[in-house]
Amino acid sequence: MSERVTLNRDGAIAFIEICRPERHNALDVATAEAFLERCREVDRDDGVRAVVLAGQGASFGVGGDLNELKADGPATARKIIAPLHEAIALLTAMDAPVVAKLRGIVAGGSMSLALACDLAIASEDVRFNFAYTNAGTNADLGGSWHLPRVVGLRNALQIALLNETIDATRAHALGLVNKVVLADQLDAEVASLAQRLANGPTQAMGRMKRLLRQSSTSGLRDHLALELSSFVESAGTSDFREAVDAILARRPPRFTGA
Repeated sequence: MSERVTLNRDGAIAFIEICRPERHNALDVATAEAFLERCREVDRDDGVRAVVLAGQGASFGVGGDLNELKADGPATARKIIAPLHEAIALLTAMDAPVVAKLRGIVAGGSMSLALACDLAIASEDVRFNFAYTNAGTNADLGGSWHLPRVVGLRNALQIALLNETIDATRAHALGLVNKVVLADQLDAEVASLAQRLANGPTQAMGRMKRLLRQSSTSGLRDHLALELSSFVESAGTSDFREAVDAILARRPPRFTGA
């Protein structure tokens, strides 16, 4: 199981990589279970201050493994989707920002996985396709929740119902990715961004992540209350005190994530 998804650390950055390049990183039961275990490991590690999610080889991923799903669709679907849903809940709730490193094919469930990340950097060769209705099914892995929030309802309906392939330029225009870079610059660009995030005030970033994700589903008064309680919590952290001292002293802050 562990070979299906690897977890490596570089300082405070955790790199999670799906490793089925021979199947374009298709998501089968073993991969789903391994991915959840890696996410649990990251969630338990207080030293992680940024996460990079990638797929090994030429593509990020093609979504669910249709060869495995065709044998017993309902039972297998549940075994694949349930652990991935738990993993996505962990990734979106953790303080550490999560960056998707995207290249090649990003389709179906793999596209939904990328949408669940906080930021996305793509190679110029990236190609998105939601693909679900082509397979006679609806979205999973939070795809139908994240997609309209990222691109707007009308664009989401077009992407989901027509299953048109979206190239890098269009993906950037729609907001599916934050930045597009040359293929040979992708690794360096993502590493630089991850380090920048890892150097930041991790708890404050986590609170900001959660506030922004909740903003479209909470009423204004409820959200104002959430902002207040979150700000008060942030004001009690070491990073807040360091930020104030740094601003007043006109020097760069040295955040520790505490």
